[in-house]
Amino acid sequence: MQVTQSRQPIVLIAVFAVVCVVSAMALVKTKHEARKLFVELEALTDERDQLNIEWGQLQIEQSTWATHARIEQVATDDLSLVRPESTEIHVIERR
Repeated sequence: MQVTQSRQPIVLIAVFAVVCVVSAMALVKTKHEARKLFVELEALTDERDQLNIEWGQLQIEQSTWATHARIEQVATDDLSLVRPESTEIHVIERR
């Protein structure tokens, strides 16, 4: 019986050592995954910010292209349209 009693502490120490090593490895893996996900989150956040900036610029550009002055300029320069004289304008009223 003395042989088994002297082995018990050694077996317990070995089991605890294995549990500690496995726990440490799991912790390292979990931390690594968390860091990878954080880096991915930061990249996606940067991409979102860039897309928001681009969207704002496109909205400004769209509003610029749709102004009356721009439409008149295109009509005059590109289409060679001219504004009619006041005598050439006829107002049609509904009855």
